[in-house]
Amino acid sequence: MSQIVIIGAGFAGLCMGIQLRKAGYDDFVILEKDEDLGGTWWENTYPGCACDVPSPLYSYSFELNSKWTRLFAPQPEIQHYLVHCAEKYGIMKHIRFGVKVESSEYDEKTERWAVTTSEGVLRPRAVVSGVGALHVPSFPEIPGMETFEGRAFHSARWDHSYDLKGKRVAVIGTGASAIQFVPEVAKEAAHLTVFQRTPAWIQSKPDIEMPAAYRLPGMPRLVRDFVYWLLEARAVGFALDPRLSGPQKWLAMRNIKRQIKDPELRAKVTPDYTIGCKRILLSNDWYPALTRDNVDLVTDGVAEIRPHSVVTSTGEEIEVDAIIYGTGFQVVDAMEHWNVTGRGGQKIQEAWADGIEAHHGVTVPGFPNYFILVGPNTGLGHSSIVFMIEVQVAHILSCLRLLSENKATTIEPRPEAMRAFNDRLQKRLRKAVWNEGGCNSWYLDSQGVNRTLWPGFTFEYWASSRKANPEEYILR
Repeated sequence: MSQIVIIGAGFAGLCMGIQLRKAGYDDFVILEKDEDLGGTWWENTYPGCACDVPSPLYSYSFELNSKWTRLFAPQPEIQHYLVHCAEKYGIMKHIRFGVKVESSEYDEKTERWAVTTSEGVLRPRAVVSGVGALHVPSFPEIPGMETFEGRAFHSARWDHSYDLKGKRVAVIGTGASAIQFVPEVAKEAAHLTVFQRTPAWIQSKPDIEMPAAYRLPGMPRLVRDFVYWLLEARAVGFALDPRLSGPQKWLAMRNIKRQIKDPELRAKVTPDYTIGCKRILLSNDWYPALTRDNVDLVTDGVAEIRPHSVVTSTGEEIEVDAIIYGTGFQVVDAMEHWNVTGRGGQKIQEAWADGIEAHHGVTVPGFPNYFILVGPNTGLGHSSIVFMIEVQVAHILSCLRLLSENKATTIEPRPEAMRAFNDRLQKRLRKAVWNEGGCNSWYLDSQGVNRTLWPGFTFEYWASSRKANPEEYILR
């Protein structure tokens, strides 16, 4: 019987497994619903898929990779890197592929969790949720979607069997995924219509080939440190004062002016909200793609989808052969549908009746020995989520050490400690650009509260959260 169940074999779940083994724990299992590891980087295989965080930082600090070919690694390289890490640190034997977790329920009598899966029930002492945020596709609610008779798919479920050559294609959405695959689709399609609801701030992408010098001893660490502090500097305008984001806006405006000469198109792609309110995107080929003769950018809303066309809010009907949804993922919404039951039969939705939150983004009162990776308010708008994952894993390991040192069987945060932590966090967020920047982003829940992002610098999270404070936890 495994003492610890880890859900998900992406960056988060693998990091947890690796650090457990390093700490001397070997009695754990990683459950992965897909047939291979990688999470987001296994599921997203659309053309042009790559990371928008520099590769030296979008990797584990304990396993630097001198073999990155580009500063921004393409999807296959990232997935290969994760396989390498799993094999090097002996994690493959702990992973069960093709196993979907259906529910987790705490049993107070045995002080164990009943984790119901597609292959039976496991009863561990602890559960670590490493499911991540970017894996449940989000579809817009458009009348008539089900009537479309052409080919339709989400970017995260790319249909590689469908040949886009010579086709009339519609892309709905212009977020982080779309700006990567639209330029590739534009090369193939006879005509491409891109439907944009809100333009993004986009800066040029310094996507250089990694020089041979990067492979020299010590160089990956040096580059990683440089990239880390460079990205932290970007957060000054986000976390402290939006008025300090002037240089960021200048870079984005220069990118528009340099690549788009048509004043009408330039107006369409220029945001009217404060830079940083939505994630700043990086691309060198998005704007050039929009200027192609076979590409139209439509900013009228999509009112309806018919069997062979998309109809705009102005009544224009555009005939298409295929629709690609580049509409992102369910982030906050995905957590709202978790099937997790804690102490006293309390559903996690009941604990989150006033909004999704956790202590340091990791633990929730009433859910003993249940830990969340990439949990509420631990996301980032400026740096690498892998850094945050490593901090959270260290926090969980310190909780496990507290159990061992105190000869306790369960640990959970004190409600007042979680309340104080989240009150401080939300007080900072209310003044930040993500809340005050004049945009409506996926960072916010249905009540307009930011349940996604950490409000400050990543080193602040490291300083406050890498180690659990015993006074903030209940040990039984």
